[in-house]
Amino acid sequence: MQEHDMSWVRTEMALAQPAPSSERGLTAWVRKNLIASTGDAILTVIGIVLVAMILPQIVNWAFINAQWTGPDRTVCATVAQGGIQSDGWTGACWAFVNAKFGQFMFGRYPLEERWRPILVAILFVALLVPLLIPRVPRKGLNAILLFFALPVVAFVLLIGGMFGLPYVETPLWGGLLVTLSLSFVGIAVSLPVGIVLALGRRSNMPIVKLLCVIFIETVRGIPLITVLFFASVMLPLFLPAGVSFDKFLRALIGVSLFAAAYMAEVVRGGLQAIPKGQYEGADSLGLSYWQKMGLVVMPQALKLVIPGIVNTFIGMFKDTSLVIVISMFDLLGIVKQNFSDANWATPQTARSGLVFAAFIFWLFCFGMSRYSMYTERRLDTGHKR
Repeated sequence: MQEHDMSWVRTEMALAQPAPSSERGLTAWVRKNLIASTGDAILTVIGIVLVAMILPQIVNWAFINAQWTGPDRTVCATVAQGGIQSDGWTGACWAFVNAKFGQFMFGRYPLEERWRPILVAILFVALLVPLLIPRVPRKGLNAILLFFALPVVAFVLLIGGMFGLPYVETPLWGGLLVTLSLSFVGIAVSLPVGIVLALGRRSNMPIVKLLCVIFIETVRGIPLITVLFFASVMLPLFLPAGVSFDKFLRALIGVSLFAAAYMAEVVRGGLQAIPKGQYEGADSLGLSYWQKMGLVVMPQALKLVIPGIVNTFIGMFKDTSLVIVISMFDLLGIVKQNFSDANWATPQTARSGLVFAAFIFWLFCFGMSRYSMYTERRLDTGHKR
């Protein structure tokens, strides 16, 4: 019997070795992302030159030459403009933002009652953060408290008129309070309503499909500003005499339905991307229509269209600024309204206020974008075995 020499065969697993030094660290990142090719190197140099030209001016305006505190416009105006700054001075007037910060957050909400929206914000964050962290248990209870219990508590706290709380009418609301209220309600309503509309548009029942198609295409073909104008000005004309709805409630309904129409098309795109075999496999198991959609098809469809869903949320968050056409002042609207304050009328006031509003909008939109990317990576299990 012939014997074979097996001395060349490894008898134990090789130990893990660190990656080559050329493939890790800052040097590897620069080589891969900034100078991978001649074109990349040229663009990198151009980008560095532009940053070097622009960034110092931004830093000087926003931080070094900025005026952070002060009682009135004189701290943000030059001597020729009736202020205390030297001629030729330019810098951010953060003193204006500091003086108007309360209005930017709450509008004309009574000072002595502002603890109520602050408490609502604390409850919102306390319920939202655990829902966004995958490792935190009891997600069902958390979702019920956030989407069902919190709106009731928020309504009681913000509106008042019961349990000894003074009534605060919605025309006094403004600033970030209005922006977040419209956004939260719009997001909470548009996703489930959009899912129902998407399923209705793909339904085999002609009447249901026709109604969903008419609603979706009609709303998508009208600008949001028209929807708000109709909800605020035209809708009362069609109501019986003596019947009226709060203007803020009408704005909530208009924004929610508008976003739901766009969300329906996003979800429909996800449903169309699911292979036919998934539907057939669910049918072969004897699942009902709602079991098939809820357990098999819809989770996969929503995972595929996370970017589109979040993009709709971000667009809706920014579109809340359009409520100014119905005399409601969100964050941007209340900032622009304060430009007319003669006590703060300077060339730097408007720039500073708009930069502040832009930063707040960017902060929320960037946060939603980054979390959606994290969710995509966490749910991207197609390559795993």
